[in-house]
Amino acid sequence: MCRLFAFVSSDRSAARRELGRDGMESLLSLARLHGDGWGWAGVSAPGQPPAAHRSARSAIGDPAFDQAMDAECRAAIVHLRWATAGLPVLDCNAHPFTADGIAFAHNGSIKPLEQLRSLLSAESVATLTGTTDSEMYFALIREKVAEGLGLHEATTRVATMLRELFPLASLNALVLDADQLVVVHASATSVLTDHDLSRLAPLADVLPSEHNEDYFALRWREGADGTISVGSTGVAGDGWTPLPAETVTAIRLDDRSASTLDLAAEHALHG
Repeated sequence: MCRLFAFVSSDRSAARRELGRDGMESLLSLARLHGDGWGWAGVSAPGQPPAAHRSARSAIGDPAFDQAMDAECRAAIVHLRWATAGLPVLDCNAHPFTADGIAFAHNGSIKPLEQLRSLLSAESVATLTGTTDSEMYFALIREKVAEGLGLHEATTRVATMLRELFPLASLNALVLDADQLVVVHASATSVLTDHDLSRLAPLADVLPSEHNEDYFALRWREGADGTISVGSTGVAGDGWTPLPAETVTAIRLDDRSASTLDLAAEHALHG
């Protein structure tokens, strides 16, 4: 389980600037629970592939995290990891994963792991560097891109397939390439487990008040300068609008235009 933040700016900006003081305070509060790693990926200008940094360290007290929050770019994604029970805290399991000019960060758990792995081609299995369901999810998207689909359609096809096979999984994800930010908001039936809730309870007083409002919800807002931001609850604050449930939205980096595909419609169209 994790926290997500992303922005697509009308000009070069930084995550710290887009979050503001209150947003950064919330993010660092969330890192007390989501302290199993952090990651950042950013595109300096449309048409250029994302650069990335990730670590298995907590964001709190890590100078590299502070540097990433101040990195100037046109679009970026930020991830705080709360490791799924049983998955180790290692650099290779930190998000975002990057390959083929794409960066990917996930908030959720897709189980059973072996069923998910069985969906991958042998070639994709050979590319895995860690042990997470999230990296396998990313590999499936890259398979569809390699078949010739655009990133938005490829991500939607994979999310639709996984929704059918894993109906309770949270598929929430941020996917960034040289041209667009793709946001998967597919968690309508997902809930925290009793084990997760037991880990959360001792920190309830120090986490942002809206953190538990709907743990898997994603929200977005458009700033006065046209910058579009996306955030998990606890990161997103007042005035943010819920993203449509069970959808995949693409935001272009050049003009910030957005288009949304519905998983149910995608399933009806492609089965």
